[in-house]
Amino acid sequence: MPANASSKIKKHETGQGEASLAIMRDDLGVTIRAAGNWVAATVGEVDRQLRGIAANHPGSHLQLDLSGVARMDTFGAWIFTRLSREWRQSGGKVKVSGLKGGLSARLIEAVAGEDIAGVPAETKHTGLVRMLETLGRTVYAMRRDAILSFNMIGAAIRGPQMKVGKSGSVRPVSIVNHMDRMGLRAVPIIALMAFLIGAIIAQQGAWSLRYFGAEFLTVDFVGILLLREVGVLLTAIMIAGRTGSAMTAEIGSMKMREEIDALQVIGLNPVGVLIFPRLVALTFVLPLLTFIANIAALVGAAIVLRFYSDIAFDAFIIKLRAAIDLSTVFAGLIKAPFMALIIGTMAAVEGMKVEGSAESLGRRVTAAVVKAIFFVIVIDGFFAVFYAQIDY
Repeated sequence: MPANASSKIKKHETGQGEASLAIMRDDLGVTIRAAGNWVAATVGEVDRQLRGIAANHPGSHLQLDLSGVARMDTFGAWIFTRLSREWRQSGGKVKVSGLKGGLSARLIEAVAGEDIAGVPAETKHTGLVRMLETLGRTVYAMRRDAILSFNMIGAAIRGPQMKVGKSGSVRPVSIVNHMDRMGLRAVPIIALMAFLIGAIIAQQGAWSLRYFGAEFLTVDFVGILLLREVGVLLTAIMIAGRTGSAMTAEIGSMKMREEIDALQVIGLNPVGVLIFPRLVALTFVLPLLTFIANIAALVGAAIVLRFYSDIAFDAFIIKLRAAIDLSTVFAGLIKAPFMALIIGTMAAVEGMKVEGSAESLGRRVTAAVVKAIFFVIVIDGFFAVFYAQIDY
C-alpha cells in the first residue's frame, strides 16, 4: 500500500454543523482525524462509514486524532468508544490524541465505562477485594434489615392504628381468624413431629445410658431436655417454616398486586391492618403450641421407654415429677413469645420487600424462613446463657 494514501469523508451537513473525518493509511497503520460537531443530529453518515473498519485492518495501529472536534454528545462519545473497543478486539493498538479537556473528555470516560449493551462493565478485582466488597454489602444489608425490623416492631407496639395517623380499636375477629390458621390447624403436624422427636430422644438416651447402668436416668434426661429446649425450639422452627413462609407469601403477593398501596390510598395503615393481627395471633399461639408439643413429646418418650426399657407409665410419671418442677416448664414457655415476635417480624419485613416478580417472591419467602430459624436459634442460645447466669 503506498504511503500517505488517504481518503477523506465529509458528510451530513446540517444546520447545527457537520461531522467529518479523514482516514489515512500508511505503513505504520491507520490515522483517523475527526472534526466538526459529533452530536446525534450529525453523526449518522460517519457512523456508517466507521462500522466494520476495524475488521478490515486487523492487528494494525490506530491513531485517533480528536483535535478538530468542536462539539460532542454521548452519541459521538459512543462512536469513538466503540471504534476503540473494536480495534483492540481485532488485535490492534489504539492511541487517542487531541482530546480536549472538559465535557468531551468526561463524556468519553463515562461512556468507556459501559459495555456494548450499555450496561456498566464489571471491574475485575482481586480475590481479597471481592471478599471485602461482599462483606461490606452483607453488613450494609444486615444494618438495613435491622432498621426495618425495629421499625416494624415499633409500629406494631404502637397498636393497630387502622387509619394512618389515628388510633383505632383492635379487630378481634381478624386476630381470632389468624390464631385459628396459625394455631389450631398446626396442631396435628406439631404434635406428630414432637411425638416422633420425643420417642427418638428417649430411645437414644436409653441406649446410651444402658452401658453405664443408668437407664433409669433417661426419664430425667428426656424430661428436662424436652421441656427446656427441644419442645419450644422444634415448635418455633416448624412455625417459621409453616406460618412464616405463608405470612411472607401473603404480604408479598399483596405487594405485587399493589393492594398495600391501595390500602394507603384509602387512608388505612398496612401495619395495623395486615401485620399487627398476625403478630398478636402468633405471639399467643406459639406458647400454646409449645405446650402441646411438650405433652406429645413426653407421650412419645413414655411409650418408647415402656417397650424399650421396660419402664412402666406410672413409674415414668413418678420419676418425671421428681425430676422437673414448674420452673422447668416455664423455662421453655417463656422463650415462645420472643421467638414468635421474631418469626412474625422477619416474615413481615421480607414480605414488604417483595418486588413485582414471582422470582422475587420466592427469594423473599426463602430469606424469611432462613432468617427466622437463625434468629430463633440465637434467642434460644441467649436464654440458655441467661438461665445459667441466674441459676434458673
